[in-house]
Amino acid sequence: MRVKARQIAPILMAGMLSTLSAAVAPQELSLTLLESRLLEIDAQLAQLANYHLGGGVGAIGSRSNGYDTAEQGEWVEIEFGDAMPLDEVVLVPAIRRDGVNGFQSDGFPKAFRLRAGTSGDHTGKIVAEFTGRDGLLPRIAPVVIPCHGMKASWIRIEATILSRREFDANFVLQFAEILAFSGEENVALHKSVRFPGNHERSTAPGWPDAAVVDGFLPYLMVAAAGNKSVAFLSSSDLGDQPSLTLDLGRSLPLSRLHLHAVDQSDTVPQAFSGDIGLPRLLRVFGANMADFSDARMLVELRHDSLYDVGPILMATFPATNCRYVRLVAVKMNHDQLLPSATPRLGFAEIELFSNGHNVALNRPVVANFKTDDPARPLLSLTDGRNFYGPILPVRTWLNQLAQRHELERERPLISAELNRRYAQQKTNLARLAGLAAVLACGVVVIVLVNRVRQQRVIEETRKRIAADLHDELGADLHAIGLLSDLAISARAAPERLGDLLQRMRSLTERTGKAARNCTNLLEAENLHGDLVDDMRHAATRILADMEHQIEFESEAVLRQLSPRKRIDLLLFYQESLINIIRHSGATCAHTRLSAAEGTITLVVTDNGYGLDGQVPASLNRRARLLGAEVKVDPSVLKGACIVLRLERRWFEIFT
Repeated sequence: MRVKARQIAPILMAGMLSTLSAAVAPQELSLTLLESRLLEIDAQLAQLANYHLGGGVGAIGSRSNGYDTAEQGEWVEIEFGDAMPLDEVVLVPAIRRDGVNGFQSDGFPKAFRLRAGTSGDHTGKIVAEFTGRDGLLPRIAPVVIPCHGMKASWIRIEATILSRREFDANFVLQFAEILAFSGEENVALHKSVRFPGNHERSTAPGWPDAAVVDGFLPYLMVAAAGNKSVAFLSSSDLGDQPSLTLDLGRSLPLSRLHLHAVDQSDTVPQAFSGDIGLPRLLRVFGANMADFSDARMLVELRHDSLYDVGPILMATFPATNCRYVRLVAVKMNHDQLLPSATPRLGFAEIELFSNGHNVALNRPVVANFKTDDPARPLLSLTDGRNFYGPILPVRTWLNQLAQRHELERERPLISAELNRRYAQQKTNLARLAGLAAVLACGVVVIVLVNRVRQQRVIEETRKRIAADLHDELGADLHAIGLLSDLAISARAAPERLGDLLQRMRSLTERTGKAARNCTNLLEAENLHGDLVDDMRHAATRILADMEHQIEFESEAVLRQLSPRKRIDLLLFYQESLINIIRHSGATCAHTRLSAAEGTITLVVTDNGYGLDGQVPASLNRRARLLGAEVKVDPSVLKGACIVLRLERRWFEIFT
């Protein structure tokens, strides 16, 4: 809908605008807000009047010529006479029955504008403009257009794009009713109606031009909640010109009358026609004297055919001060249902309005004929209720129907989005369940893998402890044996014997300590301390009196080795020295440990018998534990030369 910038406020299209959700799409709302909005919509719908399309009588509405194309310049104009402030204009669509979609509007324009002006201003101002993008159709509800109190003496509905009517597929402009409210007063009621110059008056029954302002609506008033009442309907002889008299309690300025027709019953089909109880000629008088000596006729209502009646008969008249009001049935309508054709008089409700308020509510009513049916008392004429519940002000009623339409249009969108979110949550939960199952399987696999790794670690630890015990204790025991031989030889030299015995004592203590440490070698952060010092100590201890030289290069890099690597390298070196002592027959040995170009190299040579290129099994085992390569090279001392190379991989070698 496009609104002119000069308009005093933005004009929106559908009555109770606070319920519209167009400002925020359902897709943009959180799940909590969607659920709250759905509850809010249901709560509001429970408080709004509902549609009931069982009127069955009255003029249908007004319609234009039929066209082959939709783009036409049809319009309908209503002249009020005096300029007055307009609060809103209500457009009630003509309604048809659809075998597939139920009740639908028929001939309601797809694009139109509302124009209003005062006398002398034939152009007026555009109050609001609607296009197909505003989503007015499909609908059976009225369209409420706020006018915000602008002064106008006429309004014009200008259609630019028409819609088809069902029965012949011609494009037409049709309305059941057009109402213009100034406060609670419908100032368009029974006012002059104009159409384009080429407009041909319809000769079809039920479609007179004036039907667009006759006050007959296609709906029955059905309030959301409240007690109902049965209409008053006479059951005995009425006599000549029966009448109903109301006492308002005090003199009030009356200007409008609403007569609610007797309900057609709740059966399908209806039990009687919709004009039962309505006189052919009804005159309404007002007076301030109880004897009506000062009576003035307020309005006269004629009922010549079914097209002159509707669910609510609305009449206006010049404001007149009255305390007493009398409805006189001058000419009765004969009821064809009764064999005797006795005429009957009755209404569901009588409303008299003063300044927009029904002042007849709960006021006493007196009849000039006998009323002896306890099921249909006279009090039901002013109890403010009909067969479906409380009677609402017409403007309030139509606004509630418009609001219901907007809420019922929004609710499926909210519900569909909620269902989509719930389905998405269900999918996400299924995915999470699947992920949880995968994670559970992963945990089981990890536990099994860790158990296997632990078993492997235990096995490796066992092998390492066995090797360490073999190498460490073997070296110490061999040293003790050498010292024992030296001690035997030195029996004649007490001073040397004491030193040898002391060395044997220290070595036995070290052997016991080494045996204890070998069982917890994996947790030992620094079993032997500094590698260089430990290697020198091992050479002195194992080789005893053998001539020996040891050299180190890049000692700072060697000290960066992890404790495990230092221990393994030391044990490899000790095993090498033990092999020299046990098997080589050498008299001298040489050791060189260096770190260069990413590789640590240990070279141990002796002048013994040699190894014929075969690395001893004990050294091969130690090299595997160390993760290094070992080989035998020719020795410059004409004996054996053991070469160990350890690649400098930071994640294995250094801490």
